[in-house]
Amino acid sequence: MGQQKFSIADIAAAIGAQTFGDAQLVVTGVAEPQEAGADDLAMATSQSYADLIPKGQARAAVLWEGADWEAMGLQAAIVPKRPRYAMAGLTKLMDQGQGFETGIHPSAIIDPDATIGEDVRIGALSVISAGARIGDGSVIGPQCFIGWNASIGPRAMLREQVSIGARVTIGADFVAQPGVRIGGDGFSFVTEDKSGIEAVRETLGDQQDTEAQGWTRIHSLGSVTIGDNVDLGACVNIDNGTIRDTRVGHGCKMDNFVHIGHNVVIGNDCLICGHSGVAGSTKVGNNVVLGGMTGVSDNIFIGDRVITGGGTKVLSSVPAGRVVLGYPATKMDKQIEIFKAIRRLPRLLADVAALQKAVFKSQDKD
Repeated sequence: MGQQKFSIADIAAAIGAQTFGDAQLVVTGVAEPQEAGADDLAMATSQSYADLIPKGQARAAVLWEGADWEAMGLQAAIVPKRPRYAMAGLTKLMDQGQGFETGIHPSAIIDPDATIGEDVRIGALSVISAGARIGDGSVIGPQCFIGWNASIGPRAMLREQVSIGARVTIGADFVAQPGVRIGGDGFSFVTEDKSGIEAVRETLGDQQDTEAQGWTRIHSLGSVTIGDNVDLGACVNIDNGTIRDTRVGHGCKMDNFVHIGHNVVIGNDCLICGHSGVAGSTKVGNNVVLGGMTGVSDNIFIGDRVITGGGTKVLSSVPAGRVVLGYPATKMDKQIEIFKAIRRLPRLLADVAALQKAVFKSQDKD
């Protein structure tokens, strides 16, 4: 693959930004200001980067509004309305991809009953099962598995070692990072008689003398349905539904090691950060943000636009628009006051001990 070259004018047009200086100047990559070479576009998107530009060799930079590019010794500048948003278009333009070869690798195994769209790449040692459908322009990386009767929409990008189970349905523009697993059986087991954990859920502490029993699997008859424009980070796991499909709405983004349990329904445009988990049969609304390591209990509802802070454990339903934090989850401002109170506890206990001592001395005198 040859070296990419972009003029300042082409980059600005791609991200809808203004240009200043020599718009025909050509760059071949992007870099942080202090590390930029003469052919790099320096990313200096706020005033805090101003002192770093002279430490590099960049001739052009992406700058903030009002920046004096000439005083910085630059020959050209790109000034977007919202620099962080411009990063999306800029990185898409300059992304060199993974170097996967065009066409179908000879070691790939494709069932004759599979349907492969136009301009599809399939990497080495990948397996495409009977009845599977791969949309136009998709990339199936090496060592991927696409299950029986699974369907993937156009322009999908599956990195290496992605597994899509039987009957899974995925929309357009799907992105899966290495190790994504979609369509494993749900974690669903039952005992012949009432189990200890069922008793605890009712009593919040008493097992009611239930007997120890073995666990019997409840099979997953449902699958997984995923909407359009969904991005999944490395090692995301989404389980099959028990009877109906587990569902993920359009535009959802999940970070590494997220787990979505069986029968969960997630709305549109949700952002789920790393190491978070949503337990079975919970419903999550639209535009919800779950901070890193959030845990959501089963069979509850999370309303639209809810935001959870990192490490939050949600044990009961949360109304729309609420911002929560802590274990158990409470309103964030209330939880912060609780944290402050906890830090004051040692001093408070010392004060109480001093008061007790004073009272006891007073009683002794009496």
